[in-house]
Amino acid sequence: MKKYLSSHIGRFRLLALLEGTSLLFLIFIAMPLKYMFDIPEGSQFVGPIHGVLFLLFIVYAIVLHFDLNWKFFRTTWKVLVSSFIPFGTFYTDHKILKKYHT
Repeated sequence: MKKYLSSHIGRFRLLALLEGTSLLFLIFIAMPLKYMFDIPEGSQFVGPIHGVLFLLFIVYAIVLHFDLNWKFFRTTWKVLVSSFIPFGTFYTDHKILKKYHT
């Protein structure tokens, strides 16, 4: 865990894991509970948490764009778009972010 907290890219990878997990929980657990079984508590709890994690993810990706001199159309936009797609942050972590984290 110390490896992830000791650098910007490590913290971003951890944030990507949390954001991706919250998106999956929201889409596959909280929303079906809300709309199929009329149990809104899951989305009322997870929704705001995911919103904060999503905003942190976007801001941190832009910060890393400048810190690591990412090319926008080669790296940054892929990282940003991955936050909208279920399992996208996990794929991006594996294909893009891992090579920046030593």
